[in-house]
Amino acid sequence: VIHARSGVPHEIMGLMQGKVIGNSLVIMDSFALPVQGTETRVNAANEANEYMVEYIEKSEKAGRLENAIGWYHSHPGYGCWLSGIDVNTQLNNQKFQDPFVAVVIDPNRTISAGKVDIGAFRTYPENYTPPNATTSEYQSIPLSKIEDFGVHANQYYQLDVEIFKSSLDNDLLAMLWNKYWVNTLSQSPLISVSSHAP
Repeated sequence: VIHARSGVPHEIMGLMQGKVIGNSLVIMDSFALPVQGTETRVNAANEANEYMVEYIEKSEKAGRLENAIGWYHSHPGYGCWLSGIDVNTQLNNQKFQDPFVAVVIDPNRTISAGKVDIGAFRTYPENYTPPNATTSEYQSIPLSKIEDFGVHANQYYQLDVEIFKSSLDNDLLAMLWNKYWVNTLSQSPLISVSSHAP
């Protein structure tokens, strides 16, 4: 959340380390990647790939045995879902590193709601037609994103997310709220949702 918030209004990206326990992917740690994001997308280049390899090698030398098990990025202000670029990134990760999960965090909604706005996703295999599914909750998507949202919605599925927090995590979330609550409360709802209006 701190990494995602630090990038606003731009998207950020990172890698997650963890393990598989039964049918669950348990994320134990994460680290930021040196990527250049924009307000609407983030792509990892060769520099980020080299950084990932080096970071994981150093983690192993330090006794951290968790594998790379997923990637995360932010959607500042427009919810948790996968764009076309995200779907392609996740398809490739699942091909070569499965099991692998994609996580999206909305730092703006996290701060305004006081709880982490997060989604975890996996893609269906290519050429798979999923059963007709209905979305379980309404999401406010900016008009500039709505086409990308709808076009790729049947190429992935959402996983249940269970968050476990330490007392340090609770303190960090409280610190974030204390730091940004004035910005959150002082924003007019009309201004904060202006990107959703025609």
